[in-house]
Amino acid sequence: MLKNTLLLVLFFFSSSFYAQKIDTSKNELKSGKEDTRPPLPTEPVNHNPPSNARESNDNFGIGAFFVELGFYIGLYATIGDYRNEDHLYFPLTPHPYFDGKSGNYEKINDESVLKKQLRFDVENHFLYSNNAAFGNHLKGKFRPFQHFYLQTDYRALIERDKFAKTTSHLSLFQFNFGYDRLRFEKFNLGWTIGATYIANDINKAGFSYGLNTDVFPFKKISFNSAMIWSKVNGMPVNSFEFRGKYHKKNHFFSMGYENLKIASPSYNYVTLGVGSYF
Repeated sequence: MLKNTLLLVLFFFSSSFYAQKIDTSKNELKSGKEDTRPPLPTEPVNHNPPSNARESNDNFGIGAFFVELGFYIGLYATIGDYRNEDHLYFPLTPHPYFDGKSGNYEKINDESVLKKQLRFDVENHFLYSNNAAFGNHLKGKFRPFQHFYLQTDYRALIERDKFAKTTSHLSLFQFNFGYDRLRFEKFNLGWTIGATYIANDINKAGFSYGLNTDVFPFKKISFNSAMIWSKVNGMPVNSFEFRGKYHKKNHFFSMGYENLKIASPSYNYVTLGVGSYF
């Protein structure tokens, strides 16, 4: 009897403690606590001019060369070389496995058969941590053609404090421009850039960037992973998701995991979801 009572008390105590995470995130996002890490050391400034004009010109030329080199390397890494990389022209499929083998992109080498393909992806996932912490994640992708897409994520988080008998809510929005740098039949990898917005009584936004990938290893089965980093009012707001999907025609069922870091609290969820391609 005593053992059961202690377990019950511990359960309610842990639920109450967890239910305070959203309130902690809200308070830190509102106050924007300063980063307590020490500043990075800076190089001492040399106020002495170059010994002669030739040395100054040489340094300027070397610096300009490395700036230009860095620009072209960055351009190749993020955008690619459309003159030499055929996969950048692979067309968007109507939906994964429409032909039994292709993922988001179809391998076609004959440019005469390439066509513009518009697609809209929508998916919804239920988030579950425990009986006091759960939520929902709605995602939409608009793909006007194979070159880029626009993505919106909306997460509604709920936590209950069983001791205080209160419920806390947090709404997280992410708006991103996405580009797939690698577009193969069984694999695509890309980046996103955009903004994160916290609603409720916070109403603050911040710059965001991320990475995402899709792998199509087996017929009707795929795996997706996405990471987005951002800061809102000086506090981190990051998301990570990993899912396995089972495809049936232009629909899919999914199971996975999501981690959110909103200010200092971290949230972990198991996810179940469905989606469709139009």
